[in-house]
Amino acid sequence: MALPPGLTESRFSEALEQFASAVGSDWVFSSDEDVALYRDSYSVYWGEEEERVASAAVAPANVEQVQQVVRIANRYGIPLYPISTGRNLTYGGSAPTLSGSVVVDLKRMNRILKVDDERNFALVEPGVSYYDLYNYIRDNDLRVMLDVPDPGWGSPIGNSLDHGCGYTLSPFRDHFGSHCGMEVVTPEGDVVRTGAGAVPGSDAWQDFHYGAGPTINGLFAQSNFGIVTKMGFWLMPLPEAFLIGTVTVPRYRDFAALIREASYLEDLYLIGMPWYTSPASGGAFIGTPPELAALMQDGWPSTGQLEEFVRAKGVPAWSLDLRFYGPEETVRANWAAARRRLAAAIPDAAFEDHDLVELPIPRDEETSFSHKPEVGIPALDAFMLVARNPGTTDDPPDGHADFFAMLPRTADAVHSAARVFAETYAEVGFPPLHHPFSIPVSYYSRCFIMGTVVPTWRDAERNARSRTLYERLVARCGENGWGCYRTAPAFQDLVVSQYSFNDNALLKFQEKLKDGIDPNGIISPGRYGIWPASMRNNRA
Repeated sequence: MALPPGLTESRFSEALEQFASAVGSDWVFSSDEDVALYRDSYSVYWGEEEERVASAAVAPANVEQVQQVVRIANRYGIPLYPISTGRNLTYGGSAPTLSGSVVVDLKRMNRILKVDDERNFALVEPGVSYYDLYNYIRDNDLRVMLDVPDPGWGSPIGNSLDHGCGYTLSPFRDHFGSHCGMEVVTPEGDVVRTGAGAVPGSDAWQDFHYGAGPTINGLFAQSNFGIVTKMGFWLMPLPEAFLIGTVTVPRYRDFAALIREASYLEDLYLIGMPWYTSPASGGAFIGTPPELAALMQDGWPSTGQLEEFVRAKGVPAWSLDLRFYGPEETVRANWAAARRRLAAAIPDAAFEDHDLVELPIPRDEETSFSHKPEVGIPALDAFMLVARNPGTTDDPPDGHADFFAMLPRTADAVHSAARVFAETYAEVGFPPLHHPFSIPVSYYSRCFIMGTVVPTWRDAERNARSRTLYERLVARCGENGWGCYRTAPAFQDLVVSQYSFNDNALLKFQEKLKDGIDPNGIISPGRYGIWPASMRNNRA
């Protein structure tokens, strides 16, 4: 058993008895077999001394029990690591940032407190999954649509607090941005409600973000300033129809105009998430086709070489799917307007209409829909991208660590990032995963995200190489002004170090908040680089 830092085994046993008295003995997990369930299945330190492991786990059933757990932890000096459902596999799963922490597993707090399809919001607890909420909405014939991530088995609260995102219209696919109102247990065991929820008897908690004075909601995302026990979310009114329109453009250099027009449409809220692909690269989302790898053997190809490559293949250089939501009349009109603008900007653009889909999709037809999240249906199909299946390599990894860099929404930034990623892979000796036709994703409406998956293994030597690759990606992107917005505990200090403007002024401010809010350093020490004073490295 890993013990909390500075605690003897007998003292820890006392604390576990106190936890059991608070939540029930059946809901305190301290056996090796139970605690192993909270390991990071994709750990980049699997089986090594640096692997993050818990000492125990405790599962409270309500906010009062969470308060008791926090107060006990303060008495004994035990670090706590709260999770909602712990299924965020590529970002650490259920494993704590600091080994020896007690995981506060909120899975028992699984009530859907309210869904209103006139004011279009939901209020839920942390143990509610996207599947739970989706089924509740469908079973009660409520006229709202979820925005769900890929895969969709996690918790709306957990996903939003880690800045997760989805696929529909921009006000909803930024999951933290679409929240409204939260209840938080503070590191000293008090309960705070934000926004209108701080007014006793208010019924506007999920209607209005703000109150009087500063807003504090953002302090609880990707942080260690409290334990969120309830959270509201704005939901999209159920659209009557959904339509995809596809535009393809023939030249490599057309990408800039394609991005410019898609950005115009999205910033007017006329489309959902724009989805870019490259027919010239075979549409590969992960990996580099052999013909592109050969093109890159003598260095990064010139624009002229890339244009010739596209002409020789006889396929479009880029493709863009535009997603439209709303009444049928407006959906069709918005697609017509998009075609008009794109045809004027790129005269050789070609267009393809797809079938209009009436919403909601009947339950017995859900499994046949190609990409369920874009119409609000949770799914696990994303695991096929990296699973052990006939489409993967002969030697698939045991997991992966996601790396996502934030870029300006321009073609130049995408092309530069593709080159940096490709060169970094080559520098570390990994097979090429990026090429001149690598595409960004538009989870956040005002920026691009260039992503990659760094393989993880149950083998220390291989993991060491993967860590080197990840570290080099962080450094190279930082040199270009691209920050990573989300990462696993193993890399959080490194990623945060790139946000170093004015001698790390942001982190220093966060540390001052930590010292004031959580003087005993109880909640998630070290999460996203925010360490309590007792564990903080001295900074010159």
